[in-house]
Amino acid sequence: MYVSGLRHLYERMTKFPLLVLILIRLLRPTGAFPRPGLDCDYDLEYQSGSICCLNCPAGTRKASPCTRSGQEGKCEECDDGTYIEHRNGLSQCFKCTQCRSDEEIARPCTHVQDARCQCKPGRFCAPEQACEVCKKCSRCEKDEEIVRNCTSTTNTECKKKQLGSASANALTIGLSLFSVFIIGAIIFAVWRCLRTESVRNPPDRRKAGKHDGDYCPTDDGETQSCLNLSRTLVRATSSAGASDECKALRESPGSSASNSQLSLTGLPSSAFPAPPPRAVPMQPDRREDVEFPTLVAVNGEESLRKCFEYFEEIDYNHYKRFFRHLGIVNNVITSKDDLLPYEDRIHDLLTIWVEKEGREATLNDLLRALLDLNQRRTAETVKEKAVLNGHYSVER
Repeated sequence: MYVSGLRHLYERMTKFPLLVLILIRLLRPTGAFPRPGLDCDYDLEYQSGSICCLNCPAGTRKASPCTRSGQEGKCEECDDGTYIEHRNGLSQCFKCTQCRSDEEIARPCTHVQDARCQCKPGRFCAPEQACEVCKKCSRCEKDEEIVRNCTSTTNTECKKKQLGSASANALTIGLSLFSVFIIGAIIFAVWRCLRTESVRNPPDRRKAGKHDGDYCPTDDGETQSCLNLSRTLVRATSSAGASDECKALRESPGSSASNSQLSLTGLPSSAFPAPPPRAVPMQPDRREDVEFPTLVAVNGEESLRKCFEYFEEIDYNHYKRFFRHLGIVNNVITSKDDLLPYEDRIHDLLTIWVEKEGREATLNDLLRALLDLNQRRTAETVKEKAVLNGHYSVER
């Protein structure tokens, strides 16, 4: 029965020879199927055609494959600025990472490892965040102390100072002494004012009646009132001084009312209050007349970015006007208010301005903006620091 079945199948296949040829073509092995005997260990080898070649060592790349299976092809060392960390069958090496201007090289790039960058001292970037720019480290307030210093990956940590018993006692004693000093100063000031007032306004002796100093007899027998002639002098002199003045009036020639009035000019200058000093007009500040110099960058955009921290001198009440003057929209400026401390706001906004301006951004543009806002003192401070630290030079 089995034999008759095969015969029946053969007879039917001979009737359709074209169908047989198609089946043979479809069942024939092609390149899509693994070739018999080709089983590469891809941890150590790579496939090249129908053979397996050994991987090139780390720091090298495949220049040409091997000609026999199990051998190493031609390997060439990676070019400068490129690397490959592991054994490989690649024909190109990877480019080394380039550190930004606010970073420094923590590990240099070699042929077998990539470069590693970290934020420069005084700045940090948390590893769990996208590090597009290094942020400036925070500073502890006066009533805080440092728990952990700032590193390249963590910000400064601060905590409130806790006053001990000794510190509290010292503070109490200091406040008590200060209070005693203030009270003593007030008492002394009041006593001095009263004493000065008593010297300027002595008791009016005219209420006790007439005395020898009230009238001054003259050579011609007439009697003149010393009080009428020297009313302003009575408050500044004693009774003995008034008698001397009367004597001087009697001895003056032609003692009359007019002559007595003229004789007052010969009295001591201490009897008259000194005129108040004349106010000397302030000279205008000539710095506004001096033309502001033009600065030349020593190292291009890197010099400009190194000067960002100098703009922390901008008064807090003027920094928004400053950046609006530079063309930064108000929404961008205010978006930094609740997220960053003041120093980091300045740094981020200057970075945004540099990216907006591109190659046209210069330190001179920032200084001119300060001058336009009447912030010349701040502009001069930024200029002096930029030149002193060697980032810029004055154009000759």
